[in-house]
Amino acid sequence: MIRSSSPSWRANNVSSTLSTTQMRYNPLMNILLLEDDTVLADILIDFLEEHYKVTHTYSMNKALSLCEEQQFDLYIFDINVPDGDGISLLKDLRAFHDETPTIFITAFHDTQHLKDAFQAGGNDFIKKPFELEELTQRIDNIKRHFGLESIIALHTDLRFDPQSHRLFTQDQNLSLSLKESECLHYLYKNRQRVVSSDELLQNLWEYDEMPSEDTIRTLIKQLRKYIGKEHIINIRGEGYRFE
Repeated sequence: MIRSSSPSWRANNVSSTLSTTQMRYNPLMNILLLEDDTVLADILIDFLEEHYKVTHTYSMNKALSLCEEQQFDLYIFDINVPDGDGISLLKDLRAFHDETPTIFITAFHDTQHLKDAFQAGGNDFIKKPFELEELTQRIDNIKRHFGLESIIALHTDLRFDPQSHRLFTQDQNLSLSLKESECLHYLYKNRQRVVSSDELLQNLWEYDEMPSEDTIRTLIKQLRKYIGKEHIINIRGEGYRFE
């Protein structure tokens, strides 16, 4: 079970825990880890990097800069760090339409922090100490819920591989452009809500490369042609919803 910093515990338990806990590999996932406990951070990095790309920081401000510089598939945020807290960080990110799924890890055991974490837009919450297998299961649940698996079943007869940017059925195979693939993947990951054109622009392009909304309309038109217009609904005046 993962606890706070303790060199003797680390020496006796890390290798056996890592060897007995299995995670399912997904080459797409890029994780940002915000954790200021150096021992716990080392354990989590060693574990996660066997299967995912991991970027780690001890600082809330650095984490915010990293989120502006690159795109992540999952955030794992400690609530209490020296220059702020993970809950405030996530509130800021959500305010800028960043809907990246987020797991909080914390030593707090009170219900108020749990409530604050979910109200800020968190998707899951792990209380320290925890087993690595618990983290595995929670990440796997996030992957299923947000379409972060390697191959996604869009509907009964259609599969989507966001890594190779391909759509395929039993006897057909279609290659998508990079932006078509990214747009489809983003809509699918956020399929329980309406996604605005502005949100797509902010999340799929760099600021200095951002095109007009006409580009979004063209992408949506093409994707509806590929997968069926009934699967991407145009909500007039609001945006698009994957169904």
